[in-house]
Amino acid sequence: MSFAVCAIALLCLVSVSCSTPLTCDDLVRPLDQVDLSHLEGGWALVAGTLMDPVYLERYKTRHSAMIKFSQASDNSSILMDRLFLFDDGCEYFASNFTLEGSSYTSKRSNLTVTFMQTSCPDCLLMRFVDSGKLRNMYLFSRRREVEQKDMEEFRAQSKCVKGLPPAMMDPTKELCPDRPSDQPALESQ
Repeated sequence: MSFAVCAIALLCLVSVSCSTPLTCDDLVRPLDQVDLSHLEGGWALVAGTLMDPVYLERYKTRHSAMIKFSQASDNSSILMDRLFLFDDGCEYFASNFTLEGSSYTSKRSNLTVTFMQTSCPDCLLMRFVDSGKLRNMYLFSRRREVEQKDMEEFRAQSKCVKGLPPAMMDPTKELCPDRPSDQPALESQ
């Protein structure tokens, strides 16, 4: 009987130690390396945390947003298309970049984008730093909505970086179709 009591007590201690909340260091850790095969394809914007209310107001003017990654023809870089739906239609932006570990830096500005850790299996968490200052952090997913536990993690990550409360995208709004081949994309940073 005493063995059973000790076993139950040990199990209780183990479960309590496993449920210890993650620290901010754990929550906002960059990926060690980005898996390019995982990156390719379309990702819908689910939520964003922004550092500046001006960026938040601009963010709120979008009905939906997504990014699409594809391998460049030279196989040494990645193409990223960004698709935004506004009241007056879709806007398309294209970028070409080379990954360095878990980050890429724009050649035209001081913007560094880092892919961050997330426990959501079909999500991307991207942190944008401009001239050494955190500008925003976005949660993308293959789905339009993520589970509550994934949003709670994103809220905790937002608190860790001292961002504004996360702004959610409306999952009922349509996404822009792929850019028509006769419409050039604006080149972005």
